[in-house]
Amino acid sequence: MYVSNSKTGAGCWPQLLIRLGGLLLPLMLVACGGGGSSIVEPAPVPVPVPVPVPVPIGSATTTLGFNLPRAGLSAAELGVIVVEGDAQSEAIGSYYQTARGIPAANIIRVKLATASATISVSDFAALKAEIDAKLPTGVQATLLTWTAPSRVVGTCAMSITSAMAFGYDSKYCGACSGTAPSSYFDSESRQAWVDHKIRPSMMLGANSLAAAKTLIDRGVQADASKPTGSGYLLRTGDGARSVRYGDYIGLPAAWAGRLLLNYSDNSAGGAADFIEGKTDVLFYFTGLASVPKLASLGFRPGAVADHLTSYGGMLPGSGQMPITDWLDAGATASYGTVEEPCNYTQKFPQASVLIEHYFRGETVIEAYWKSVQWPGQGLFVGEPLARPFNDSPSFTIENGQYLISTRALRSNASYSLEYRAGTAGTWTALAAFKIARAEPQTLRSPLPPANATELRWRGPCAGNAALQCTL
Repeated sequence: MYVSNSKTGAGCWPQLLIRLGGLLLPLMLVACGGGGSSIVEPAPVPVPVPVPVPVPIGSATTTLGFNLPRAGLSAAELGVIVVEGDAQSEAIGSYYQTARGIPAANIIRVKLATASATISVSDFAALKAEIDAKLPTGVQATLLTWTAPSRVVGTCAMSITSAMAFGYDSKYCGACSGTAPSSYFDSESRQAWVDHKIRPSMMLGANSLAAAKTLIDRGVQADASKPTGSGYLLRTGDGARSVRYGDYIGLPAAWAGRLLLNYSDNSAGGAADFIEGKTDVLFYFTGLASVPKLASLGFRPGAVADHLTSYGGMLPGSGQMPITDWLDAGATASYGTVEEPCNYTQKFPQASVLIEHYFRGETVIEAYWKSVQWPGQGLFVGEPLARPFNDSPSFTIENGQYLISTRALRSNASYSLEYRAGTAGTWTALAAFKIARAEPQTLRSPLPPANATELRWRGPCAGNAALQCTL
């Protein structure tokens, strides 16, 4: 057995190759104003797999079994940042490590003053440099185990989760202006650090050890649960905060038969700007400074919820409802901004993007981060490894064909299985697949001819989903 690593194209991640007999096989499966209603509204802004290829060929009866890599972030790829000497942070880190099986090397202890909601640019730079130096090279994302500081303040304010990912840079903040985009937005990347040189970060967002344990347990319970709850997408009477409604309108029909999504339009008034008494909440996206009746709701493990307003992410609080209220009510993750962002839709999660990536098997930290185009001012909170729609891909040979099963393929995307004879041969398509929508797929391909020596799987690139790469 010969194993090697190769880079298959600009922006693409390493491909694991295994030689069995004369065949070189890829094993990598890829498949808004403070307080009250003072939000500032800008001029309108345009809103912008995994399949291994296997087995010695030449016989339809040949079989080979092996485990395919998961679509979502693993525990070994998450770094947990703990404040040394802070009893609550230490206890949260320990509980999380046990609950999620985080390797000891991924628990990073740092000195940090947690009495202030803010941290200066210079102090943050030293903190980030220390963390980066201590993180194992395989870590792709981080979890912060404190609630203060929540933002980095220089000429403008970045959330600490975005500053952990990008480093502090004023191009990512600046109140009512466009900010720098994230290359990770709606990407096909499975390894953010490898593909984009960022490590998405999430703050646990719990104010007590008991609350942290409850949130962590909820995230673990979500895994592989394939929840059947409902999504609630609200256009409220608050027009400035409901600018995301254009992303909501078509989702109930688009997801029919897969997820139950409900769109409610109260822009003209006369009805409610909120839901109450629902016990099956899986998604809740709205636009209000404060969302009533959260205590009446029942959230499914893995639920995601947020409200577009100016200061939801300014912890410990600013007069508007903090995003931690969603966690206290039973959600598993949320998002909000830490300085006046204006209501650019690019600065807030796009439900259409988040739901698709989550449904395809990604963890909540991956799906949430990929849903925000301009995330510099936004704070992500929750249990990052929650993964209710996990992918369990498989590959078999059945009736003389390759049988490929996965839910991780991108909607409206093309994939192909190709072969060649010899290392200098021309690549020839064995099978091509056009994926109409994100859902569990069962794909079939003929076996390659007897003279084939190499196979490859091609699909959307990790850095640019519009391009094709060898995965």
